[in-house]
Amino acid sequence: MLSRVRLLLTLLVVSMIGTCTIFWAYEHGVNPHIKTVPDALWWWFVSSTTVGYGDISPVTGMGRAAGVVAILIGIYCYTNFITITAEHLHGLTNQKRLGTAPIKVRDHIVICEYTAFADELIQVIPQYPELARREVVVVTDLVHVQPYPQHHFVRGVPISPASLRQASIAEAAIIFVFANARFADPDLKTLHAVSRIRQLNPAARLFVELANPGLELAKYLDPGVTLLPSRDLLESVLKNRVLDLTAHFARA
Repeated sequence: MLSRVRLLLTLLVVSMIGTCTIFWAYEHGVNPHIKTVPDALWWWFVSSTTVGYGDISPVTGMGRAAGVVAILIGIYCYTNFITITAEHLHGLTNQKRLGTAPIKVRDHIVICEYTAFADELIQVIPQYPELARREVVVVTDLVHVQPYPQHHFVRGVPISPASLRQASIAEAAIIFVFANARFADPDLKTLHAVSRIRQLNPAARLFVELANPGLELAKYLDPGVTLLPSRDLLESVLKNRVLDLTAHFARA
């Protein structure tokens, strides 16, 4: 956006200097309304914005040609400024829905990846006092807009430090990392994300889904990590139709 604004401002400056110079050169001394340089600048501003007060108008061919250039460049630049402003305002008013707003919370829950199991977790959060009293942040690029209006949303990959910082991961109390099946080896991707998360927050309670909990690399996880085997999660869902976290949190 900044590059577009710089280009438009450059065009306006070039238009002002170029057309005002031509207008002054051909109209000064001929046009009774052009007595000073500010008169030429006023003409350029009125012409470039297509306001057209009519108090100053060119009387020579070159003056009219300069006016045409000023008008065309002005229309192009000002309409683009309006478009950029509208886009910026739209982005500001939709930051939360689009997942681009910084999240300012503490002692919250972060859910990495919006998968079927993540959705099951969100459904049962109110049933567990340890979870229900906390705000929730979902970090994922699997959806483009906020999946739950009552929860925070960060659009990005959980392995990205920028996305994790946007979710205030360092201030989180409980973090869930779910496996993303779109990768050839989701467990390796999950462990990589866990490594990034631990660098930013070494103290949070961390729950990690692994398709293969016996994966050799899993032995490097710290004792504060609770493994959630994908099979157990699926079995829990099939049996109870909700994700069962009774083993980790007391029900209300």
